[in-house]
Parts: sequence; C-alpha cells; structure tokens
Amino acid sequence: MEAFVNTEVTQGVATITFFHPQGNSLPGTILTKLAEEIERAGKDSLAGVIVLRSEGDKAFCGGASFDELVSIKDLEQGKKFFSGFASVINAIRKAPKFVIARVQGKAVGGGVGLISAADYALAVESASVKLSELAVGIGPFVVGPAVERKIGAAAFTQLTINAGEWQTASWAKEKGLYADVLKTAAEMDTAIATLASRLANSNPEAMSELKKIMWKGTEHWETLLTERAGISGKLVLSEFTRKAIEKFKNK
Repeated sequence: MEAFVNTEVTQGVATITFFHPQGNSLPGTILTKLAEEIERAGKDSLAGVIVLRSEGDKAFCGGASFDELVSIKDLEQGKKFFSGFASVINAIRKAPKFVIARVQGKAVGGGVGLISAADYALAVESASVKLSELAVGIGPFVVGPAVERKIGAAAFTQLTINAGEWQTASWAKEKGLYADVLKTAAEMDTAIATLASRLANSNPEAMSELKKIMWKGTEHWETLLTERAGISGKLVLSEFTRKAIEKFKNK
C-alpha cells in the first residue's frame, strides 16, 4: 500500500486516517495533508467531531520519517520539514471541534505529539509511547509544548531524557495522555464510536467555546512551534545527528 491521508464523514463524525508503509511514519507530504484535512474537517458543517487514526493494527505512528530526515540538506529545508509537525498541532489546536485520537499501537516522537495535541485519546494496552528524539541527536522541540501541556513538566522531562525507553499505555493513562486504555481494538472502537456519536449530536457552539477555553494560553504557538522547528532543522544537519539516524535506520 502507498502512503495516504483519507477523510470520511459519516453521521456527523469526520474520521481522518493516515498511513505510511514504514510504521505509519510521517514524511512532509503526510504532515501537510494531515494539517489540510484537519482544517477542512473543522470547517465542515456536516462534521461535529473529528477522529484521528492510523491504518493497520500495529504502530499508531513511527514519528518523523528517517528517510526524509537524512535527505535534508540545509537549514531552510530542515525548518520546513519540522514545521509540518507544527502545522498539524496548530490545526488540531485551532479546529473548532474536539479531536479524538484512536491509538491502536505504539507511538514514537511526533506520534506522541499528535496524541498529545488531540483533545481526547483512547488506546489499547499495547500502545506504549517513547520520545526518541534525543537518541538521534535532536530533541522533541516542536511537539514538546503539546506533550508538556498534556502530561506535565515532570512526565515530559522523563520521556525526553529517557529517550531510549518505552513507557507503557498504563503509564500514559496515569499521566493523562490517554483518557482510557482498553484491552482490545474492538473495545476501543466501541468506546470511540459511542463518544463520537454523543459529541456529534451535542451543541457545536458550546463545544467550540469549550475548546477555546481548554486551549487558552496557547495562542502564541503559531510562532513558538515555528521557532522550535528552526532548532530541530539546525540540529538535524549536524554530523552527530546524521550518524545517529543512520545507526537507527540500520538496526
């Protein structure tokens, strides 16, 4: 299968699905399309709620595409790539509708950022998380504000520093990343369908106003996340980072 981003609107629920054959990783094209689809769903009068999910039954998201990272040749290109993550996070933040994340498997780096940006996330027991950026010589600069906002400074610091270790879905629930953890994907999908249906039939104006309140204090993210993208864009050009990424790719 080729990489894709697809949106379906059914009974008031806009379901945005992304896929990449390399563990649902996120190259720039997927990031751009995700931001566009989230923005479009936010404006769609037929959709009252957005569900964000990935295809398959394994990894939810493998984070930044290593192939694209090693192809970055200059600062401008690097900043543009990492700005893709900023665009998706800001699209979720600004959407006047609640975004529910369906997490059916492990999430790394930028994938943790997507989950953190979502307003509500449900996961299965195998949905461990890891912020691996420092291990490849960068750092979770762009996704950091979203992750820290969701789980707090202490847990964010733990994930960032202990970049080589997975944290369990139970840990993620305890820290507030997941609202709940279900035993099976079928149970998770039932719970998401029930919640999404309820929200799709709720007052859209009330939900829009609630979301503004919930995200109060993040208005500067439009600038902040772009600045952070510049930091990552610079670091990815270093010899240390390039060697670290190649090492990870060859594992």
